[in-house]
Amino acid sequence: MDFPPTRQAALARIDAVRPEDYARSRNAIAGAVTYLSPYITHGLVSLPEVLAGVTARHPLDVQHKFVFELGWREYFRHVWGHRGMGIMDSLHEGVLPDARYASQLPTDIREAATGVPVIDRAVHSLYATGYLHNHARMWLASYVVHLRKVHWRVAADWLYGHLLDGDLASNHLSWQWVAGTGSRKPYLFNADNVARYAPAAWHSSGSVIDRSYEALDAIARQVPTPVRAGDDASAVESARLEPPLRTAPPAGLGVTPPDPAAVADREVWLIHPWNLGDLPESLPQDTVVVGLFLTDFHRAWPWSDQRWRFVAQRMAELAPLRWQGDAASIGAALQGARQVRSVDEPHLRPWLARWAECEAAPTIFPMVDRRCDSFSQWWNRASRGVGDAAELLSV
Repeated sequence: MDFPPTRQAALARIDAVRPEDYARSRNAIAGAVTYLSPYITHGLVSLPEVLAGVTARHPLDVQHKFVFELGWREYFRHVWGHRGMGIMDSLHEGVLPDARYASQLPTDIREAATGVPVIDRAVHSLYATGYLHNHARMWLASYVVHLRKVHWRVAADWLYGHLLDGDLASNHLSWQWVAGTGSRKPYLFNADNVARYAPAAWHSSGSVIDRSYEALDAIARQVPTPVRAGDDASAVESARLEPPLRTAPPAGLGVTPPDPAAVADREVWLIHPWNLGDLPESLPQDTVVVGLFLTDFHRAWPWSDQRWRFVAQRMAELAPLRWQGDAASIGAALQGARQVRSVDEPHLRPWLARWAECEAAPTIFPMVDRRCDSFSQWWNRASRGVGDAAELLSV
């Protein structure tokens, strides 16, 4: 599984999408998934570009599974837009009160040493590629929350750091859906489900998940026994399998501190890790393009080396200047610019609007002003009156 950080690679993957194969086999680990998510998350291609590229070859009804799944990403952004960083807290009480769950992720999960093949294979795949099939993410989340009794937020933060496609809304709200704090019931799975959708090496017969759904539901509802510090029976001797997460780019990526002289009295187009598509054709010829890594964000949300390199390599194609600094130093450097423009992005919204005039990021579905607390509620409003998926691109 390879993710070249180029727009050409993203467009090739759009060309390769076969919607009927996707709809039929997407739940299988070896199914016809698109592998587009890192490119979408980082803005190398937009959701409208994905839909336009696919519908140009494969006319689709708006209710097609492929369009439906694109809708989930916009729905998660809808929830984030209405709730803000409230998505980092449980939207409502889940199977057990939050306080009943552990506040640390056990070492054996981090080190892929649980003895449950599906979980250990998933963690190995995550570290090796920076990617995890959506079904595997659900299995991993369900095991961590409902069998190991770890709070969903703890594990969601961990997974986000290692994913090339990590998006705070999609990742954390998906964990809440599995945990039952963002849905009506917890998501559970068993060994039979794994055997149906995963390769043989992932099969987990005879393990803790080789039970009926009724038995697993009962386990999910059991109050865990408190574990004293230093008395975690699940801990293993760390083999240091887990790659480190960094709050700043690794050396050698051409990133420098902010330089006020480079942008003084100039038009500036500010790019960031979530708008790495082609530069707008309308930019004045003398515009200075500046790439941005904001230390304030990454102190809270560190990334793996894989993700730093994926983003930095694409950013280098677009911006001769790539800055890393805190909000104060970046704001001070940009004050002398004639004009600063960028694309809005909720990951950076607390800071970006202070420095730049921000354009709205492109979307597929029309904005739903009223907060929707379920996907079906949002979908009914967002897709109302639309028949052909291509119509969405002109709404």
